[in-house]
Amino acid sequence: MTDVKSTNNPLFLREEELRQSIELLFFAYRDFTAGPDEILKEYKFGRAHHRVIHFIGRNEGMTVSELLDILRITKQSLSRVLSTLIDRGFVEQRAGKVDRRQRLLYLTENGQQLEQKISRVQRDLVAKAFREAGGDAVAGYRQVLAGLIDEKDRDMALGRIFNP
Repeated sequence: MTDVKSTNNPLFLREEELRQSIELLFFAYRDFTAGPDEILKEYKFGRAHHRVIHFIGRNEGMTVSELLDILRITKQSLSRVLSTLIDRGFVEQRAGKVDRRQRLLYLTENGQQLEQKISRVQRDLVAKAFREAGGDAVAGYRQVLAGLIDEKDRDMALGRIFNP
């Protein structure tokens, strides 16, 4: 494997090193989504469906409003995707116990199976990359990705990820 380490101080990266890092991110994202895209194609779903299934699976009982905040998409876009997932039996909505007007989102058994099938591909890929990079790289990887999250959203995102 080609060495991707920079010999320079990371606080003073040159433009070319930053561009290389951006390009690495593009290639990594392409390959990170390739396996799930193939699985989703079997269901005639796209990446938007994947994101919805992922976040509902990680946050069972979340509200539509919370999902909108995470995905940062319009209600109309979410409505299309969510309606398809509900109609096809992958997601269900339940009324809130305290506030019956709330629509709480849950994966059905089919939704859980699809989420597991897709995430297994990505977990295996990330695990392989971590093994190749070594244990010390995991913390650095997480720090860099956390640093890419908008500062105003970082605490919320990290809280959801590490304290579900």
